[in-house]
Amino acid sequence: MSSNEALNPTTGYSVVPVPKSWCKDLILNVHYAKRMPPISFSYGLFRDGFMVGVCTFGSPANNHLCRGICGETFKDSVIELNRLVLSDNLPNEASRLVGGSLKLLPGCWVVVSYADTSQGHEGTIYKATNWIFTGTTKERSEFDPQGRHARHYKSTDPHRIRSAKHRYVKFVGDKRWKRKAIRNLKYPVLPYATLQRGE
Repeated sequence: MSSNEALNPTTGYSVVPVPKSWCKDLILNVHYAKRMPPISFSYGLFRDGFMVGVCTFGSPANNHLCRGICGETFKDSVIELNRLVLSDNLPNEASRLVGGSLKLLPGCWVVVSYADTSQGHEGTIYKATNWIFTGTTKERSEFDPQGRHARHYKSTDPHRIRSAKHRYVKFVGDKRWKRKAIRNLKYPVLPYATLQRGE
């Protein structure tokens, strides 16, 4: 499905659930990673009937992360915002899409997302939509004992480089559940100013 097709007759902006197949074009051709992540929930941003952005959520690849955020009790409630893509990225479109998508997520979730420093991302959208900043992962190189290479790296390079990423957390669900989950947050709650100091 092309974003050039009028999919929704509503004028102005709207955020609605969309099939993950509709997200493929923007994710593969606009997002810097150029690959599809695991998708459990997907939402589209429509402007005057045309889809101009997608936001997707899926299970984190790191099981340790699921247990580490809020402990064993909430490990099955952890989900990652793994793609945010906009065709034009007009002012306020990112916050409209993220905010609208979070409201549409069914159930109660601990949502985690990352801002990739190698792409110059600081996480402005997460600050604008009141996520909790919990620190920055370290850049590291991982050796693959089987000699397999990571996507976007030379086949002769046996190392996988993981760039430093700012980590954000958002709690979604009813108020009582959120209060309990927040009390179990294992990561430090840091001020956004920490980002500017590069810590």
